[in-house]
Amino acid sequence: MRVLLDACVPKGVRDTLEAGGHDVVWAGDWPEDPGDDEILRQAHQDSRVLVTVDKDFGELAVVRGQPHSGIVRLVAMSMSRQSDTCVAVLKKYGSELEAGAIVTAEAGRVRVRPWS
Repeated sequence: MRVLLDACVPKGVRDTLEAGGHDVVWAGDWPEDPGDDEILRQAHQDSRVLVTVDKDFGELAVVRGQPHSGIVRLVAMSMSRQSDTCVAVLKKYGSELEAGAIVTAEAGRVRVRPWS
């Protein structure tokens, strides 16, 4: 799966996802932070699922109607838990994400908001 990791997601998560065969871009490698609007636009332009800890992306997508190619939001978890959760979410909800779902993952709970 094609993934764009927000800079707020640790670089180690990228390594885990790449080891699992995912095509990953980490925004932390970019020369500067272009802001949430541009990150979401770039992810959509490149057909990448955006993985973030920032709840603002859901607002951009739902309230402002910005196009996206799926969003995974990780809530209050360690880097190692973020890596494991990303792998599990991409595997279990990959088709929903490719259809534009917004997935919120936290300890013991995953919420999927389908995109119509």
